[in-house]
Amino acid sequence: MNTPEKIARGCSATAKVGNCAKLNVYDWLYDIKSIANTKNVVEIRFKNTRKDYYQNTDGLDLKAGDMVAVEASPGHDIGMVSLVGDLVLRQLKRHKITLIDGQLRKVYRLAKPTDLEKWEEAIACEHATMLKARKIAEELKLDMKIGDVEYQGDKTKAIFYYIADDRVDFRQLIRDYADAFKIRIEMKQIGARQEAARIGGIGPCGRELCCSSWITNFVSVSTTAARYQEISLNPQKLAGQCGKLKCCLNFELDTYLDAQKNFPSTNIPLETEKGTYNYLKADIFKGVFWYVRADNQPGSLVAISVDKVKEIQLLNRSGKKVEQLINEALPVSEVEIHTYQSAVGDERIDRFDPEAKFHRKKRHSAVLTRKPKLSNEDQGI
Repeated sequence: MNTPEKIARGCSATAKVGNCAKLNVYDWLYDIKSIANTKNVVEIRFKNTRKDYYQNTDGLDLKAGDMVAVEASPGHDIGMVSLVGDLVLRQLKRHKITLIDGQLRKVYRLAKPTDLEKWEEAIACEHATMLKARKIAEELKLDMKIGDVEYQGDKTKAIFYYIADDRVDFRQLIRDYADAFKIRIEMKQIGARQEAARIGGIGPCGRELCCSSWITNFVSVSTTAARYQEISLNPQKLAGQCGKLKCCLNFELDTYLDAQKNFPSTNIPLETEKGTYNYLKADIFKGVFWYVRADNQPGSLVAISVDKVKEIQLLNRSGKKVEQLINEALPVSEVEIHTYQSAVGDERIDRFDPEAKFHRKKRHSAVLTRKPKLSNEDQGI
């Protein structure tokens, strides 16, 4: 059983980790008795986005939030139980599992106060170790960056996460690290997206970065996804905090591809008796293509439905030309209508008060209904 003192210490230690709450999972089966997970496999969360799965061989009564000591190589590590029950089996399919001799590693025990104290000491050393590790790598003139350092719970081993574009020979670096820090060293290479996930942040959408909240497998993103969605190829807007293309470009790609599967080719110009029209842009979900005259005459932009484009292309292939596209164009009301309203007074600090809204509405209506003042000549004087 967890005593109140142990729970308080566990919460304090978790808070010191800072980024230990990433990639959290909502257990929607928490009130249902575990049936499929008979081996009692639990999900343990460590610093940042690192998770792994362990077998509760001793049948401990574990709940989400419990601090536990788990098997490591060598020694033991300290982590927090993030998921129990049948939902763990679903998560096993999404994450890479660490096995020893083909078996899951074991949960040793609930973390003791001495375990948590040593774990807190290890966490306190991580930042200083990272700065010193960067300095050592710089002195060896290695083309790499130490992104983060994670100590094992018993402070006998540390994982150094690094980023490098090319292959790095860090054999001498490992020797220098072992001499400087007196621990076992493990080097783990990560990419730019993995580093952004470990650091975390807020995206331009105003929400937490997807890579640090729920994405576990990073799929390659190309500019083709932006082209299919008619997004401007602006590197500053398409790049995420990692410097790579935003992962969210792939989220709606299938919807756009499904909507465009029956669209005609945009590389074929439309021939009319008054000239040739070239494709400019599309409103995919409304099924509207925009065409412009090849000579770029003012006012030659025309909106045409996808079905009408197919008909005109079919006529062109048979050697016929339509008289003009203007008659075939969609009414402006069916494409887009821009409405504008006065913003006078919207910067006032009391604009959200009900009374202020009433007076502002009354003022706007008075301006609209006010009659213009007539001159002497208009009045017949």
